[in-house]
Amino acid sequence: MIKRITLSLVALAVASTFTAPTQAAGFKLYEQSTSAMGNAYAGRGAQINDASVGYSNPAAFVKLDQAQYSVGLNVLNLDGEFKNAKATSAPGLPVTGKEADTLSSISAIPHFHYYQPLNNKLGFGLSVAVPFATSSEYEDDFVGRYFAKQTEFKVISVQPAISYLVNDKLSIGAAVAINYASGTLSKFKDHNGLCEIGSGINATYSQLSQGTFNDVAQSAYCDSFYEVSGDDLKLSYTLGLHYQATDALALALSYQSAVDYTLEGDSTINNTPITGEFVPFTPNPEQYWTAPTIPGIVDGSKMPVVDLTTGKLAVSPAKSEASTLDLNTPMSVALSADYKVNTELSIQLGAIWTQWSKFTDISVLSADSKPSISASTQQEQNLNAPGHIGYIPEYWQDVWAYSVGATYQVNDQWQIKAGIAEDKSPVNGQYRSARIPANDRTWLTVGANYQNNESWNVDFAAGLMHMKETTVIDGEYNAQDVALYNSMYQADYKINAYVVSLQFNYFL
Repeated sequence: MIKRITLSLVALAVASTFTAPTQAAGFKLYEQSTSAMGNAYAGRGAQINDASVGYSNPAAFVKLDQAQYSVGLNVLNLDGEFKNAKATSAPGLPVTGKEADTLSSISAIPHFHYYQPLNNKLGFGLSVAVPFATSSEYEDDFVGRYFAKQTEFKVISVQPAISYLVNDKLSIGAAVAINYASGTLSKFKDHNGLCEIGSGINATYSQLSQGTFNDVAQSAYCDSFYEVSGDDLKLSYTLGLHYQATDALALALSYQSAVDYTLEGDSTINNTPITGEFVPFTPNPEQYWTAPTIPGIVDGSKMPVVDLTTGKLAVSPAKSEASTLDLNTPMSVALSADYKVNTELSIQLGAIWTQWSKFTDISVLSADSKPSISASTQQEQNLNAPGHIGYIPEYWQDVWAYSVGATYQVNDQWQIKAGIAEDKSPVNGQYRSARIPANDRTWLTVGANYQNNESWNVDFAAGLMHMKETTVIDGEYNAQDVALYNSMYQADYKINAYVVSLQFNYFL
């Protein structure tokens, strides 16, 4: 079983790249309202139930009757599998490892909202939520370990808002969010297939050293591990309007801004080979023996040197380099409607456009005055760009998501809900990866609200997410998107998710 696929509120608990099992495509989360989840988030921003409406549409806050807060918790269960996985190293050698496994996890996403009217036209709101998150972690023996080990990105948002009632029909609102983002990417490092070559390299070194070195294979190269992590603090804003067109029809429009994060932290790597380019050839070596260069046959500067103290290929001490990781979260526009058919039944509609096309790549850049890792990775035969430590092309696409829901008032105490949503994946199939093997999704949800008295009520919701089965075919690329080496990863993925949610609403 996969060691951990966590999708949560950052651990407040949060969370592809397995893709987060949420309503939204990519790594955007909608789990900030249990009452809206019951309708598959259809009508969110137009239908006014409780303080959670203000996170997605601050204009709706002022339509609430009184001061209140809402506290909610989503529990997500990921259930899936990958199979038929295979991979090759840089020289095209097969990588051994786990080729199929189940994917499972249980995680939590909480949210909090508060609203306080200031007068009969103006109100203040505050929300704490997780708008973006994605996480995955494979076992160490995963066959695709040279492409992905851990992937984690999460944003915790604290969002104060102002809501203003223009007239009996129209209200407007604005919010500014303080967003804390953090991320980690890691994988095992493929040093030109030295792990896969193993003892097969002994014959080459025996020949080059004229029989001096017959057993140089270095198992430590199989444990060479790279990780980059960092964090950033940025502002974003949300604008909204709510329009009561008729007594039966409410409309809403909201806009959430894009954010460009530069996560500052460190890149680390261990067990890297020391090559001849750093240890020039000499006929009388003291610590390292360097393979000779034979024109047209072997370039000693590109081959690992032999550590004379061990007789094995030399291993460099762990390296660390200050670095930055650039990531973008997208701008989105949401349209929603809430239509009362009669006193018991209402219909909700929703459409969201998300500008994922800004997410073109994941670039890890050196920020160190004395670079160590990037001295190699930025070279022409590798990433071919100054200061680059890592590069993953993405080129995501802008997408629409659509939802429809219904709400039925059974009696004074009980209200029931249901909804369905179609959610297109922004992932570019050419660059679909083990980190984010996402595809189109369908959501089915049900919900209920129980009103005990005038002081409080509680919302319940449950949902099933079915993701279209998908095949990942991934490779390595330089910063010009040219395929590197003969590295390859391929696998088939099938992922479903189940969510249950509870929200408590208290009126002051």
